[in-house]
Parts: sequence; structure tokens; C-alpha cells
Amino acid sequence: MRLLASVISLAFILFCKPLVAHDAAGILTGAEQTERYLPGLKGKRVGLLINQTSVVGDKLLLDVLLEHKVKVVKIFVPEHGFRGTADAGAHIDNGIDKESGLPVISLYGNNKKPTADQLKDIDILIYDLQDVGVRFYTYISTLQYAMEACADNGKKIIVLDRPDPNGFYVDGPVLDKVHRSFVGMQPVPVVYGMTAGEYAKMLVGEQWLSTARVPNLEVIPCSNYDHSKKYELPVPPSPNLRTMAAIYLYPSLCFFEGTPVSVGRGTDKPFQQWGHPAFKEKAGHFFVPKAVTGASKPLYEGQDCYGKLLARDAPEALEKTKGQINIEWLVQAYNWYPNKDKFFTDFFEKLAGTTQLREQIDEGLTAAEIHASWQHDIDDFKKIRKKYLLYADFE
Repeated sequence: MRLLASVISLAFILFCKPLVAHDAAGILTGAEQTERYLPGLKGKRVGLLINQTSVVGDKLLLDVLLEHKVKVVKIFVPEHGFRGTADAGAHIDNGIDKESGLPVISLYGNNKKPTADQLKDIDILIYDLQDVGVRFYTYISTLQYAMEACADNGKKIIVLDRPDPNGFYVDGPVLDKVHRSFVGMQPVPVVYGMTAGEYAKMLVGEQWLSTARVPNLEVIPCSNYDHSKKYELPVPPSPNLRTMAAIYLYPSLCFFEGTPVSVGRGTDKPFQQWGHPAFKEKAGHFFVPKAVTGASKPLYEGQDCYGKLLARDAPEALEKTKGQINIEWLVQAYNWYPNKDKFFTDFFEKLAGTTQLREQIDEGLTAAEIHASWQHDIDDFKKIRKKYLLYADFE
């Protein structure tokens, strides 16, 4: 088992260097406060919902639990797999680890929710994934399904909380449930300003779970964290969010995934730039996507894409976004695109969570006008959000 964990850790480190060290403010994640959850695991059969971000200092949570003689019987993994190197949307197979014999079950693709059979031999499921606080980042959808499955099958679920790197603001259109999908399951803004633990409490409190049973939920909160802090992740949460600059720009740039415009997958700066082959006469910056780990078939592979490099580092990204979603880049790309009728795909409305954003851009509204139109719904959501905060807010 420890060999498995070491191989996983080494594989990810070779693929992508850790982002940064922990925040200097002395933040401790839920996982790092072992004294708060290890006693409750004694004599229990434990399942883990984890990936490469599930670290306790420089060790994987899996290793730490095994060192403390916790009976880990099964591992569940989200989108991007156990090592966090799979392409977005790629099928992840179930398997058996050859070294330990431990079942590894994918919660992505056709099996997004743990089944009764998959849960029958565990007493407690531990959720420990580093989220980025953005509605279309699928880890919160996996969290919801895991909570529902645990409730339906009488299993306890423990969320080891982690700071939200985009938790210092709330912004974006609120999802209309007509557009509910795995990239947006609840009526929250694109950036909802909550940790996974806070979000889990909201799912229960607002009765948003698709189950009649109340889950046996325990949240182990972070220590020394609040929503005004800029927490820098120690490990990249997925293969195309490699830097804090990308994580800060992701809420603004992921809309492009529902258009023909590349966000730089297959380059050394995914989600730090955008471009398209047709923009050659519009922009001087260009990049050439190539097949790499985490982007095996990138959009416009081998072609020159022209557009904009938005930020080389985290401070520049924060300056460009100014604590809100920047919709100007999307509007500019739409205006540059030669065939407006082909700019938006059906996936765009799933990402936006509404038809309104597409309609506003088609109608020629400015970025400022579009942004202002979100405010009423955001204010209403903040009243809900406030009830479930575990940490001091940014306001």
C-alpha cells in the first residue's frame, strides 16, 4: 500500500511540480488535524474519496491512515483519476492495485455515484479533495453524489475540509436548474465563495440532496483560515490547473470551453491564455497546442493559435481579475470570431448555467452591463451562503 502511495506521489510530481508551500498564515487543513478524526476511525472500515491533492504535509492521506493502523478497504477517485493526470472528461477505469489489492473505483463517467454494493463493506467514507471553488469544477458534484449515496445506505461521511483558493469573492451567473448537469448541479454562482465543508452543509441545510434521508455528515474544519486569505495550493488540483495564476483565471476562462476558442490546453500555460487560428490578424500573441499529459488531444493540436496571454504569475492574474469574473475576454473573442452563429456550443449553456449570458453577448451588451445583471441573484445567494459559513467572511 505504501509503495502504491509513493508511486502515485512520484508520478504526479514528475508530471507537474507542486505549486507552492503552504500559506504563511499557518493554515491547517482538516486532514492535517489528525487528532480530530483518527479516534473516530478506530475499529471502522474506511473508504477514501481522494486523489493526488489529499496530502498531510508531504505525505498522502492514505499513507498517514495506514501508519495509524486505520482499516482502509477501498478508494474512490473523481474526474482526472487517482494521480490527477487524466484529461478533462476522460473515462477512468476501475481497477485493483497490484501492490496492495485495494479496489480503486472511478466516480466519473457512467458511475458518478457510489452504489450500494460499492459501499456495503465500509462504515465511513472520507472525502478529501482540494477544490477550487468554481461551480463547473466537478469535485463538488462528486461530493453531492457521495453524500446522497452515504445517506441512502446508512454510511457516515467525513469531509476533511480544505481552503478555497477562490474563496475571497462571490460572482457569476446563478445556475438555472433547467441547465443542471454534472458541471453545475445547484443554484449557485460560478464562484460561490465556500469550502467543500461549507458547501456540504449547505446541501444538507437547503435540502438540495436527492434523497429523503439526512446524511450523517461530519466536517473537520481548517484551522487559521478565513475567506479573506489567498490560500496557495501545495499540489495542483488537476493537470490543466498547474499554477495559481491558472486557478485565479479559471472562473473567467472556462466559459471558452463552450466555444471554438482554445484556453491553452496542450501548452505550458493552460488557462493563462486564449486563442484561435482565425485571430491571426487580431492579436500578436500565439501558441501551438501539443499532446501532453492531461491533454492528449488538445484543441487545434499543431496549429498556431492567436490571442492573449493574460498572466504569467499569480499577482498578475489577481490584478487582471480584481476579485471578480472578467467577461471582457469572452466578449472580445466573440467579436473577433468570423462566424457568430457557430461561436457557442450546447456545452456553453451548461457552463454558464443559464441562457442569458449567451443572449446578452449576442445582443451586444458590454462586459460591464453583463456583470451588473448578475448582482441581484448574487445578493440573494449570499443570504443563503451566510448561514453555512464555517470561517470569517471577506466582507
